[in-house]
Amino acid sequence: MRRIVKSLVATGLALAAVIPAHQAAGAATTGNPTRSTSGFYVDPDSNPATWVRNNPNDGRKTAIQNSIASKPMARWFGNWSSPIGTAVGNFVGTADRADKLPVLVAYNIPGRDACGGHSGGGAGSPAAYRTWIHDFAVAVGNRPAIVVVEPDALGDFNCMNADQIAERNGMLSYALQQFKSNAPNAWAYLDGGNAGWVAADVMAQRLTGAGLANAHGFALNVSNYYTTAQSVTYGKAVNSHLPAQKPYVVDTSRNGNGTGNDWCNPPGRKLGVTSQNGGGPEMRLWIKVPGDSDGDCGIGAGIPAGTFSPDLATHLINGN
Repeated sequence: MRRIVKSLVATGLALAAVIPAHQAAGAATTGNPTRSTSGFYVDPDSNPATWVRNNPNDGRKTAIQNSIASKPMARWFGNWSSPIGTAVGNFVGTADRADKLPVLVAYNIPGRDACGGHSGGGAGSPAAYRTWIHDFAVAVGNRPAIVVVEPDALGDFNCMNADQIAERNGMLSYALQQFKSNAPNAWAYLDGGNAGWVAADVMAQRLTGAGLANAHGFALNVSNYYTTAQSVTYGKAVNSHLPAQKPYVVDTSRNGNGTGNDWCNPPGRKLGVTSQNGGGPEMRLWIKVPGDSDGDCGIGAGIPAGTFSPDLATHLINGN
């Protein structure tokens, strides 16, 4: 986080004290995390960066380091991140000390990936999820962050019954309220699917029902391949059906060649523009980690969801 400099004059000497904003005296105030930091955080422990570090003699190392591992991208948190408060706190704390803006993904809703199935799991119960997401938000605290809340959670409604949908809406609404109350300098974006999944008017209804009013905005194209232009068209259409328009972000990690015929490790996809402000949406972000498998499918057959593959990464670098 940018530092607040206070000039103190005493006994004829001017003293400068550099204090992290989240430690400054007085109550925390809601801020713009993109303005209180000096750029997006590059995670030195991302899956691609860890692979590069552990494979110094691999011929693919240089390309993966230069094209992927050295770029800012999100870190995903789920039931593998235990205890969640420590995991989140360490991540945002390290980014804060570097004066950079971290991007986090909360991915632990019970019954997640109900339609796709490759990333199933999540917290064991609604009560467990509420505890988990509360601890997540508290760990972010007053520090700046971008948080994408529960990819696919609203798109999956077609694979759920009415009781399950109502239960999920309650959990999502609770999650957004937690970030609003406990992380005043973070922007939370509720996932809103992608341009080819759910009709814009239906997605607007789902976002509203899941508590979008308490979020900064919504996220589009997470882990998918639609071009930014297609996502912007969809985002505008969603906004036209909302009670009040909201900003949105687009995942550009793998949309360089646009979409193909499948969503699960399809061939012929390519890296998109790296994380930056503007460009149609409020931000273009690498939310999906390039090279992380979508599941045991496509050109990632045999590679579990979330596992980094240098072969998948190389396909994205070369666009084949």
